[in-house]
Amino acid sequence: MKNNIDFLSLNKKAWDNKVPYHIASSFYGNDEFIKGKSSLKHVEIALLNRLQVSGKKVLHLQCHFGQDSISLARMGGVVTAVDFSKMAIEKACELAEECAVKVNFIEENVLTFNPFGDALFDVVFTSYGTIGWFPDLKSWAAVVSRSMKTGGTFVMVDFHPFVWTFDDEIKLLAYDYFQADPIVEVTNGTYADRTAPLNDTIATWNHGMAEIITALVDAGLIVKEFKEYDYSPYDCFSNLREDEDERFRFAHLQVRIPMLYSLVLEKPNL
Repeated sequence: MKNNIDFLSLNKKAWDNKVPYHIASSFYGNDEFIKGKSSLKHVEIALLNRLQVSGKKVLHLQCHFGQDSISLARMGGVVTAVDFSKMAIEKACELAEECAVKVNFIEENVLTFNPFGDALFDVVFTSYGTIGWFPDLKSWAAVVSRSMKTGGTFVMVDFHPFVWTFDDEIKLLAYDYFQADPIVEVTNGTYADRTAPLNDTIATWNHGMAEIITALVDAGLIVKEFKEYDYSPYDCFSNLREDEDERFRFAHLQVRIPMLYSLVLEKPNL
């Protein structure tokens, strides 16, 4: 029975297993990153530049092995980064030391993260492949809200939920946009290295745009900007072609579909 499966342990094991292959992959380009190249993409860079993150306290949720967290620190942010993968946090600490950049990495389930007082943040950031790992967005949105100072900003960039309705080859609509039950499947390889000898069982959940935005608004945040994009900045799906620099679209589709979205929300003064 799916209800008896420990989804958190399944997913944590899968992400622990991915780390060494991701670090070694051309997808992440760690050698160039260590030399100073930012891992952030143009969509989030534009949003973060508007906020002028230099000198501000920044929380990065679901940081993986730390490239984006370090990139935020290179922009001048005072960065704390959280991830539930022990392997990812260990490698993130090593990477920050190698890059001579200070980041406070914390190994913890994002849903239990609970800062308060002087530990609250000016900016909370999350991106790419985030909320699909959570069954309940109300709990996630509560973490986002309670981590922010009054007047703080939440920036989110992620793949559009419509993309997750397709099969792996992006040829058939295989999953319900309003999927309530977990999608439990065995994955071969990983998005960063499809030849990696990994066969992990994972559980994910589909969340539509209305559910995402409503959860954040119900947590007390105000939407300042919502945008959709007809491309992915990553070559991480099947049958993609790069039409422009860091703008990948499905080569076989004759119509444009939403592939990415960005959200900016603020925590109002009460």
